[in-house]
Amino acid sequence: GRVIVCEYDGFTLCNVYFPNGQRDEERLQYKLDFYRDFFAFTDGLRSQGKSVIIGGDFNTAHNEIDLKNPQSNKDRSGFLRIERDVLDDIVARGYVDTFRHFYPDTITYSWWSYRFNARKNNVGWRIDYFFVSRDLIDNGVVRDAFILNEIHGSDHCPVGIELKR
Repeated sequence: GRVIVCEYDGFTLCNVYFPNGQRDEERLQYKLDFYRDFFAFTDGLRSQGKSVIIGGDFNTAHNEIDLKNPQSNKDRSGFLRIERDVLDDIVARGYVDTFRHFYPDTITYSWWSYRFNARKNNVGWRIDYFFVSRDLIDNGVVRDAFILNEIHGSDHCPVGIELKR
């Protein structure tokens, strides 16, 4: 994984590339350990009274709405119950999936395989997120979230949030 942390007035921004767990059981465990350690770090920031924004490739689709074919992918890393449980835990700890907060029923994706014309056929996964500490939602700091799936150039598309000035 990769992590970049930037301190701003009013929040700490973490840009994260979470590990992919698809190779084998050892790699899956590495991914789960990375989640655990990273969120222990951000929980530490929050215990210091800091607001936190976490954006990046989480390499996990959280719910069935977040990928085109949930049933055929339920046994694949990226949609395993154990990985999805981590995202459930993140929410239970007070982090908010900004896109789902603003668009609870919208089906859109942020990643498509290069294989099988997946992007052309919109057979994708939503694995790129902005999770924020709940206070940033409750205080109206986060105004909107978006996925720009019309922008090409990668197997991912840009995702973002709009903050109040």
